[in-house]
Parts: sequence; C-alpha cells; structure tokens
Amino acid sequence: MRPLDGITVVALEHVIAAPFCTRQLADLGARVIKIERPGVGDPARAYDDRVRGLASHFVWTNRSKESITLDLKQEDARKIVRRLLQSADVLVQNLAPGAAARMGFSYDLLKDEFPRLIVCDISGYGADGPYRDKKAYDLLIQSESGLLSITGTPDAPAKAGCSIVDIAAGMYAYTNILAALIQRGKTGQGCRLDVSMLESMAEWMSFPLYYAYDGAEPPPRAGAAHATIYPYGPFPVGDGNVVMLGLQNEREWAIFCDKVLEKPALKIDPRFSTSPRRSSARQELYEIIVDSFSRLTAAQVVNRLDDAQIGNAAMNTMRQVWEHAQLEARKRWAEVDTPNGKILAMRPPGVPESFDARMDPVPAVGEHTTAILEEIGYSEFEIARLRARKVI
Repeated sequence: MRPLDGITVVALEHVIAAPFCTRQLADLGARVIKIERPGVGDPARAYDDRVRGLASHFVWTNRSKESITLDLKQEDARKIVRRLLQSADVLVQNLAPGAAARMGFSYDLLKDEFPRLIVCDISGYGADGPYRDKKAYDLLIQSESGLLSITGTPDAPAKAGCSIVDIAAGMYAYTNILAALIQRGKTGQGCRLDVSMLESMAEWMSFPLYYAYDGAEPPPRAGAAHATIYPYGPFPVGDGNVVMLGLQNEREWAIFCDKVLEKPALKIDPRFSTSPRRSSARQELYEIIVDSFSRLTAAQVVNRLDDAQIGNAAMNTMRQVWEHAQLEARKRWAEVDTPNGKILAMRPPGVPESFDARMDPVPAVGEHTTAILEEIGYSEFEIARLRARKVI
C-alpha cells in the first residue's frame, strides 16, 4: 500500500510546475487525471523530441497519469470536469490567471458543492497584487526573483540550466497538498492553496537576500565558484581536466595547505588567514592552486583531496550522470513505458522501503478519455456525440 492510494487528483495542468507537483503525488499512489487539449495535448509535449521522439520535459513530469482530452471552452466539457470532481480529493490548476475561475473552477465556486475538495492554484505572482495578471515563465521569474543578478560571471548573468522556478513552485504545491490532506483528515474540510512562482523562488533566494540585508552589497556573480567562500569551485589540472573542490572552515584550509597543495606556509599567510580574506584575494589564491595542480593529473588531485577528506566532485556531463556509479549501485534507475517504448526514469528520492514508488507509463494524448467517461456514467452513444462535437 502506498500513502496516497485512494486519493484522486484532477489536474488542469500544463508545462512544468503543476505537472511536476502531480507526478510526485502519483509517485506516492495518487490517481492523477490529467486534462489536456484535444489533438495537441499539453504544450510541453511539443517542446522537443529528444526521448525516442517524445519531449524531455513531458516524460519527466507526466508518468503514472491518465490523460483525458477536453475542450474546456465548451460547456459539456466543463460538466465532465464537475463530474470528475464528485469523486476527487484535489484539484490542481496552473492555467492563465483567472481562467479557472471564469470556467467555474475556483475554490470559492466549488467549496459549497465539494466541501472536502482541496484546490491548489499555481500562478506566476499569486491571486492578487499588481503583478497578478503578468505572464510568468520560468526564465522571467528567474529574472524577477533576482536569481539572474547573482548567477553567471562578472561580465554576464546566466540562467539556471534547469527549470528551477517551476521546480520550486511544483515542490511547494506538492508539500502543501500533502499538508492539506493531513489537515482535512483532522477537520473534514478542504481548503485553497495559492502557490506563487515568484514567492517560491524568493524563498529559495533567502541566503542572497539576507547577505544583501539593509542595502548591503549582494553576492557577486562568480561563475561556477562559490560567491562568498573560497576556494570553492572548479580548478583546471595538468591533464586538461577540471576538478571541483570546496572548503568550509579553517581546519579544512589548514589541511588543504598541508596535504593537498603541500605548501604549509600558506595557512599562516595573512592574505588567506580567514574565509573573507581568501574570498577577497581569490585571484591570487586561484593562481597558486592552479600552479600546484598543473603538475598533477585529475586522478592525483582527487586522491590527495580524498586522503585529506576535502570535499570534491567531478564536473560531470549528462552522459556521465546517466552512467554514474553511485546511482547504479543504489539501483536508482527504473524502466517506464511510453507511447514510443520503454525508457529509463529516476526513482523518486527518499521513498521509504515500506513501499515501491509508482512508476507507471507516460500516457499518450487522450489515451484514457473513453475509459474515464465510461467510468463516470457516459454511454457509448454519448461519448461518440461528444467526439463528433469535438468536446473530447
């Protein structure tokens, strides 16, 4: 038995944030009914064709779901949604601001008929405020939240390479839905959750925000190096490779000087005697470290770091992550079905040993439309009529 067995989620979702949230609910056993546009489906299906002809974002965020196609501009389609809500526990939506309410699917319009229903709204800026109606994509919120101002090099900002804002919003939606289900178990009442992409990312920006407290200077853009702790970042070595290493305290600095650089005098050099001083003199220290490493291979540097118990890592490519020995040893990959055959998928992190996470297929567009409609009482004739009128 999984924790969310018996829980039904209706998802008016598209792209990343809401689908990532509901996929994680599905991982724990929830039944997720994904409502898509007839024909084209979720726009994320067309983002690329990198996974055996399927889109990388879509296969990541949509396994273990059932897909029904509905043209929500038509009243008959909206009636189908209301029938689905009769047996639903959660409604998740990340449509354009105000769109769900205009179709009759806001919490205020549903709570009397469905008092146990949890409604989770995911939007760029939240349900009110002057930015409520602004369009919000991942990169736009990376910019609005200040992430771009601290990410990149001194010469140019850089976006995070993954959909970090969508991930943040999806995670807060997921955890708040779990909390709301626990609360409903105590009160018997559903509730509304208002998850903002901006607020989700601003929470994750708390360190740089506090670093710049009371008008102080923010952390500088430092490329792949840490903005305020040094040495902590990538360093080239003699064989042309790059080693990532990091120091966290003065004890590690002394060991690094003695055992890795083999320059014990450095640990008492006043230029580098504290973390702030090392950060201020990072260019000088960088040159010293690179000079020491220039006579060593990556393997030799890593051996010295490991012997000294100094944190280090390989700067892996995506191929190297697919082949990572630690992930393989811990059996973190599983196969899931898709419309184009089996693919590998990462098992959800942290799932207890008491149950197996759900790893069911990625659905084709509208794959479950007929079965779902039959389940909620539509006859074969009625389904054919809906199809003829392009409701489904």
